[in-house]
Amino acid sequence: MALNQPQTIAILLAAGEGTRMKSDVPKVLHSILGRTLISHALTATDLLGANKRVVVVGAKSEQVIEEIGAHDRAITTVLQERRGGTGHAVRIALEAVEVPDDSVVVVVAGDAPLITGVTLNHLVQVSQNEKAGAAVLTADVDDPHGYGRVIRDPENGIVKIVEEKDATDEEREVHEVNSSIYAFDAKALKSALAEIKPNNAQGEEYLTDAIEIIRARGKKIIPVVANDYFEILGVNDRIQLAEATAIMRDRINLQLMSNGVTLIDPPTTFVDVTVRIEPDVTIKPGCQIEGATTIGRGSLIGPDTRLFNCTVGADAVITKSECDGASIGRHAHVGPYSFLRPGAHLGDGAKVGSFVEVKNSTIGAGSKVPHLSYIGDATIGVESNIGAGTITANYDGVAKHQTIIGDHVRIGSDNILIAPVEVGDGAYTAAGSAITENVPPGAMGVGRGQQRNILGWVGRKRAGSDSAKAADQASKNK
Repeated sequence: MALNQPQTIAILLAAGEGTRMKSDVPKVLHSILGRTLISHALTATDLLGANKRVVVVGAKSEQVIEEIGAHDRAITTVLQERRGGTGHAVRIALEAVEVPDDSVVVVVAGDAPLITGVTLNHLVQVSQNEKAGAAVLTADVDDPHGYGRVIRDPENGIVKIVEEKDATDEEREVHEVNSSIYAFDAKALKSALAEIKPNNAQGEEYLTDAIEIIRARGKKIIPVVANDYFEILGVNDRIQLAEATAIMRDRINLQLMSNGVTLIDPPTTFVDVTVRIEPDVTIKPGCQIEGATTIGRGSLIGPDTRLFNCTVGADAVITKSECDGASIGRHAHVGPYSFLRPGAHLGDGAKVGSFVEVKNSTIGAGSKVPHLSYIGDATIGVESNIGAGTITANYDGVAKHQTIIGDHVRIGSDNILIAPVEVGDGAYTAAGSAITENVPPGAMGVGRGQQRNILGWVGRKRAGSDSAKAADQASKNK
């Protein structure tokens, strides 16, 4: 920051009750693609380089304060104990921190997840360049219902902002609306807030009244029309939450495609803002990629796949599967219909196939678990093969136990490995075995009872049945 550059103070208003959400969760803690509403707004203010940030909170403030602290513990929070309106909220925020008279105060709604740091910086720059008392972010919309209207003078300055409940019929015909996002001259704002009275239908102190007061004192009020009116959209109910999610999804997907990621069907592809995807990745329809997931170059994801907090190496293939907290190596294959749970680690070139669940286990490079298996609390070495229907019995009713399978091991189909147990390098186990003891390297482990055939049992015990008739006919045909 230059030595003579004014300080920037960012105030976020997050005290709304959010009754239209019909939720026990505070409105600003509802999430859109990886971040809460308040976290999206805070992220936009990150790019301002604000000297101080204050968030005004209200109902269920403990949860909101915790979320704010997780974003940045340097942020100040202020409790608005009564429903006093936006003017009152900004006034108590200014009282909570030192605000030099020559600073710029940026006010942002905490339920505006689509606002960007680029737009906020532009708003501040216009305010400073014009030496304005305030710069107001506005938008021209087809349907202005629910928004405060921006009333301009013949020179295109702002005369006032009138809330819809207080607007005349003529004012309601105006399609330029207030975003509730402002950049104020601090001295002008503090002076105006001292004069605001709750003389309106809501009985609240409106921050918009400060606009008229500042203008009456000869300061310019500059409108700054948003390039994308979506940026001003607030979230007050579940319908608007879904609309904002769709807009955010499209914004993220466009950025991904611009960066070299192929999305086969963008409208059905949902990627959190916290995800990182390298170029030449292809994502098929119906995918949700969430949390801190990273995907390496050249991987193929989907269709119908969910990844949460996963690390995916280059050139991996994941098909119709769910992966939560898993690490998937280069050239690994997952699916279809696999479930990787937290602690699953697949080495380079490993394979987890159809209807396989893996939990808290490491599958070494080149090893395969192709079909119908549960691998839990296990370590599998390199280039081993686990036959279809294998289960690691890891829980004895009290504690979990480890199964260790070495390198180049062949586990037969329909095995139960009863932990704690170890199968040494190069060992085999017979199909249908229950392995209860360690198998030495290079040995064949056989853990099954000897087969016994009881001749004539069906004819005696199921006489007259179709099975008995078929057996009798087979005997006659010999």
